[in-house]
Amino acid sequence: MKKQLLVLSVGMLALASCQSSGQKSAGIEADSASLKAINDSAFAKHIAVLASDDFEGRKPFTAGETKTINYLKGEFEKLGLKPGNGDSYFQEVPMVDIKSTPAGAMMIKTVAGNTGTALTYLDDFVAATRHVTNQVKVENSEMVFAGYGIVAPEYKWNDYEGLDVKGKTVVVMVNDPGFSDTTLFKGKTMTYYGRWTYKFEEAARQGATGIIIIHDTAPASYPWSVVRSGWSKSKLYLAAKDNNSSRALMEGWITQDMAKNLFKLAGKSEDLMKQAGKPGFKPVDLGLKVSLTINNTIKKSVSNNVVAVLPGTKRADEYLIYSGHWDHLGKGEAINGDSIYNGAVDNATGTAALLLLADAFKKAKHQPERSILFIALTGEEQGLLGSEYYASHPLVPVNKTVADINIDAMEASGMTKDIVVVGYGQSELEDYLAEAAKKQERVVAKDPNPSAGSYFRSDHFNFAKVGIPALYTGNGINNVKHGEAWGKAQQEDYTKNRYHAPADNFEPAKWDFSGMVADLRLLFAVGYRLSNESTFPGWKEGSEFKAIRAKSMK
Repeated sequence: MKKQLLVLSVGMLALASCQSSGQKSAGIEADSASLKAINDSAFAKHIAVLASDDFEGRKPFTAGETKTINYLKGEFEKLGLKPGNGDSYFQEVPMVDIKSTPAGAMMIKTVAGNTGTALTYLDDFVAATRHVTNQVKVENSEMVFAGYGIVAPEYKWNDYEGLDVKGKTVVVMVNDPGFSDTTLFKGKTMTYYGRWTYKFEEAARQGATGIIIIHDTAPASYPWSVVRSGWSKSKLYLAAKDNNSSRALMEGWITQDMAKNLFKLAGKSEDLMKQAGKPGFKPVDLGLKVSLTINNTIKKSVSNNVVAVLPGTKRADEYLIYSGHWDHLGKGEAINGDSIYNGAVDNATGTAALLLLADAFKKAKHQPERSILFIALTGEEQGLLGSEYYASHPLVPVNKTVADINIDAMEASGMTKDIVVVGYGQSELEDYLAEAAKKQERVVAKDPNPSAGSYFRSDHFNFAKVGIPALYTGNGINNVKHGEAWGKAQQEDYTKNRYHAPADNFEPAKWDFSGMVADLRLLFAVGYRLSNESTFPGWKEGSEFKAIRAKSMK
């Protein structure tokens, strides 16, 4: 592969960033050897392997997992890093793989039974069950439209108030009320209440038999094709003692068009979806019943987080974590003749970044005083499973963990004037990033699409949930060569045509690594500074994670 050279000024600015921002408080400067380890050819080398067809889309429980985790172990060993879990580079994560296949159409009839409709799997709906059993049946379950399916006392919002959904199937909308009314919740910034994972959790807490989310591209932030491709395959869940019997029997989605048809069938106005975003909305009995049989193919096994550590020279009992998920979607429904979901951007880039960072820290003339833990996580695409397991089974004490810097999906569209902080305003880590970015003559920007809920869609979220300050950056939009409109168009094109699709391939001739290299050098600068400080960064006022951290540090 022909190496693409970065503009010299960018490299010099990145070096200045590490020297001036990364080590100012400790009086320590990184040498150029560390920065040189983060380069386009090193990125390309690892991505070419991880995103190759030979790795079969890197899905857990497959031959692709075995190849991936052994590759990472081997690379960490070559760099001289030590095992991060005792004498092992692996942390086993018990999971169950369930391939849920509807036995036929989803049948929806009026309560009177005189009319109805049949929904076609994948085209109109997707559905699965977490129950670890060979078959589940939802039979004539009454359907209730429960708005956004949210119970949020702090926002004085309860879509389930006065509603008994035991034995029933709730139909809810994606996102939260702030998407359509910026005076509600956090406005356009999605809260966790807007995530589909929350809606499934809440329906289970309410005792619902089934839950169906109405898909809508804008508030979901991705098209139906993403839902379809994700749900056409088997799904992984963390192993549970109750075999997930506490969850709703059926979880699924329907298209926006099909939702409108259902409201028409029920004799209700589709305007109910607008009314659901107003305070005081009450759930509506649709006068419909749903039936569906789901057959399961079940496999229990363990997947693996890959963990390596570079011990600190002075405060080895304090840890900085760099994380990124190694998994993708494996093989699935063929699109344009390609059935391998290689996940080059998502997340061979972030996995490769962990290896580049490890190399950079190893080459630093002044070795980090704190320990650096590199964690390549499993099961992110299945619901942040690897990080969820790590957070509940940490390999190092949470109160000795300084921060998590998470890397997920670095796009190869070139150098930008900005770098995005997802979940802006949460922690002091973004201030570290801003100082480093300034030395690159760049700026930190807020998430341009906060309604997508990206802060809850990558592994840093599970570290944050236990109080560990977490930084997750996104790709900038204001492209140095082509401008902001072009940069935005590139991201929209990726989301529409390659995100979670077989088209997310490594195409070295088309990739411009300059932005990826500059961004990763910034994250190195932040981490190098943290690794040589004696203080701990904190959450900012107003962050829901601040109190959790304070409690854990006692």
